[in-house]
Amino acid sequence: MKSGTQRIILVEDSPTQAVKLCGLLEAEGFEVTSCSSAEEGLREIGKEPPDLLVVDYYLPGIRGDELCRRIRMDIEARQIPILMFTVDDTQAMEMRGLDAGADDYVSKSADPGVLIARIRGLLRKAKESQAILGVAQPRMRDVWMLAVDDSPTYLNKIVFELEKDGYKCERATSGEECLRKLAAQPFDCVILDLIMPEMDGIEVCRQIDERRRSLHRPLAVLMLTAQESKEDLTRALEAGADDFVGKSSDMTVLKGRIRALLRRNFYLEENRKIIEELKAKEIEVIRARIEKETAQARAALAQKLEVTNRELETANKELEAFSYSVSHDLRAPLRHLDGFSDLLRKHSAGDLDEKGNRYLRTISESAKQMGRLIDDLLEFSRTGRAELHSTTVSLDQLVKDALRDLKPDIESRCIAWAIGSLSEVYGDPSMLRQVLVNLIANAVKYTHTREQARIEIGSTAGHPNVNEVVVFVRDNGAGFDMQYAHKLFGVFQRLHSANEFEGTGIGLANVRRIIARHGGRTWAEGKVGEGATFYFSLPHAQKETSDD
Repeated sequence: MKSGTQRIILVEDSPTQAVKLCGLLEAEGFEVTSCSSAEEGLREIGKEPPDLLVVDYYLPGIRGDELCRRIRMDIEARQIPILMFTVDDTQAMEMRGLDAGADDYVSKSADPGVLIARIRGLLRKAKESQAILGVAQPRMRDVWMLAVDDSPTYLNKIVFELEKDGYKCERATSGEECLRKLAAQPFDCVILDLIMPEMDGIEVCRQIDERRRSLHRPLAVLMLTAQESKEDLTRALEAGADDFVGKSSDMTVLKGRIRALLRRNFYLEENRKIIEELKAKEIEVIRARIEKETAQARAALAQKLEVTNRELETANKELEAFSYSVSHDLRAPLRHLDGFSDLLRKHSAGDLDEKGNRYLRTISESAKQMGRLIDDLLEFSRTGRAELHSTTVSLDQLVKDALRDLKPDIESRCIAWAIGSLSEVYGDPSMLRQVLVNLIANAVKYTHTREQARIEIGSTAGHPNVNEVVVFVRDNGAGFDMQYAHKLFGVFQRLHSANEFEGTGIGLANVRRIIARHGGRTWAEGKVGEGATFYFSLPHAQKETSDD
């Protein structure tokens, strides 16, 4: 392949279509590898991963949607962009393709220019993702199955069906042989017969379970039996089996259970790798800091503090940028949830009963709630890294601004306000305004069950010998149990259910972060059913001085 040339794997069983597409793509400067089946496509990905995969939906053997799922379940290859390309241009088929893991969907009847534009768009997005997240070159690995049964006939049938679906298989005719093979090479799933001579499936399962912690990747164990019973099911699961299936000539259920187990283990393996990477990065940052501090051991204390603060600031910025990027990546599946539920509602408006429509509304509302949570997380992230622009601030004016911001929530309510005169403080006006908006909004929200709500905003004496102003927002709302007061300002910490009072549990965490950045304190007092008071302290307004 020429340097800089992008490689595409085309999986198309029609020779005519394959020749046509190869000619079109090669004329656009792409290198194309054509495969006539999903199995051949998987082998090609294993040899050399492509920049993009174009897949026909209707393939012999493993269909295009199953091929997409296989790739998305492979930790090393899941980021390969996939374009589904098929004769069926119905909305339902498009939803199936996207749901299976395709990044885009184009009908074979579409103009060739549309196909090329879609391909270039996917390649551009993939390149941007690699630049941002530092994604390594993907490489598909084989999925290995170990089938264990003392019946050669059934053993051969299992292996035949699994290999037909693209899995790599090994056979074992006894429990002892199974354990030897597990010790010799890694497997992804063991299909284990319950009743075998000498060592039965239960004992084999126990020994496998003892070895699991030392394995390099998650191992699924599925127990098979000719006669299903509650007792056998209980014994198998207690011994460490992940699932229990009755033997049948129809392998559909068995294959479905295997896919479910592999999918679960895929997420386990992915989470383990993420944790390992984060630990490695953390160790690397710590090692770099220690080395730098050792090299500067003879420097003055002021220089040491300056270097350490600079390193911590850099690490925090990288962490905030990473959180920001991941939070943005979470938006895409939420849009799919909300969008497809809306499409389904419109498409099946006359077919769904009230329960079905309620389910769709629940899906849509949950996606929107998650969207609001992501927005709050992004705001929380920005608060931690935004630069402070401190000046003399009038808290009286900020209260007026906050009440104006909250006018839509307030104007329909019967609220008795008591707003005292507040001092001027020294701080960032924009951030302090957000503090007041959050605290007043909380007071408005938690008093909505009161026929006559009372909200008081004022100030009180600060800590002795400290040049500070203490501001409070008091209400007669739901209140809280003081034994849980320490949880109030934590991220995602809520003392009331979402059914009682909506929210994401991030607002008060934001308040604490902003006030802490101003050198102040935050605390609260309350009583269940009688209301709550939230306090924060800030430095008194002072004349700005030079840095000299």
